[in-house]
Amino acid sequence: MKIFAKGFNFGQDGPGNRLVYHLAGCNMHCPWCSNPEGMAVTGGENCTVEQIVAECKSCLPMLFGGGGITFTGGEATLQVEELLQVLEELQEAGIHTAIETNGTARRLPEVAAHVDYLIMDFKHFDSERLRQVTGVGNEQLRQNYEYFCRSGRQLHIRIPLINGFNADDPVGFASYFAGQDTANVCFEFLPYHEYGKDKWQAPYTVTDGFVSAAQVEAFQNTFADYKLKTINT
Repeated sequence: MKIFAKGFNFGQDGPGNRLVYHLAGCNMHCPWCSNPEGMAVTGGENCTVEQIVAECKSCLPMLFGGGGITFTGGEATLQVEELLQVLEELQEAGIHTAIETNGTARRLPEVAAHVDYLIMDFKHFDSERLRQVTGVGNEQLRQNYEYFCRSGRQLHIRIPLINGFNADDPVGFASYFAGQDTANVCFEFLPYHEYGKDKWQAPYTVTDGFVSAAQVEAFQNTFADYKLKTINT
């Protein structure tokens, strides 16, 4: 596996204290990405499945508070074969697993079967708008969302709110999400930030991405009106 970063954090990438692996490579090119160094699949350190599993086991005392291991990116599902091997071995060892994904992988249901906590971005309900900005539409993302809702599994949806891109139509998001069974789904809003701006080697093209408190509140109120559960991590 190609790993470009790793480290511990608490409660932000799944429950409890977690060892988070950032896998190199992404099929999207979001202009606000906070980890642009992870977009290229060629970046990072080569690690074998055996090395990663051994490291995870050695860190068990640190996985307190219901914690575990999270794989994120980049887009972790681009390295799907290795990811499946690691997840299966961690599952056999009784170690809690999570992934963060943009949700566009065809094999995501297969991966999710070996994941205890699933976090999935949903950047736009309009497929063409998403494709214009990130290079990828949402057709497969919608299929995966609807599949997980039908299956009744736990699902944590994150919506990055970007002014000028998706922050002015909370009804568009909520009306789509509410069309499925969301009994086991929670939603989180992530207001735009520029924490990764200085890491960009290419020109940083977002010029007015910050959202107002009123825009965030509109999403919170609209999702409440549609009986959609929201959380903050």
